[in-house]
Amino acid sequence: MAESFFATLETELIGRSEWATTSEAKAAVFDYIEVFYNRIRRHSSLGNLSPERFEERYRSTAAIAAG
Repeated sequence: MAESFFATLETELIGRSEWATTSEAKAAVFDYIEVFYNRIRRHSSLGNLSPERFEERYRSTAAIAAG
């Protein structure tokens, strides 16, 4: 799973970008992971939902089941 993530990171961000400093690169990777990958990007392993949407759906289903 980690290899898949790093391949995606390289394809979607690193291979398409250039940074002037290491700090800029670190900030871009952080933004990619925390903003795009974890909140927006759809994941096939989650039924093509973003992690954020998947968790929202899970919480609402769990709340309904709890009564």
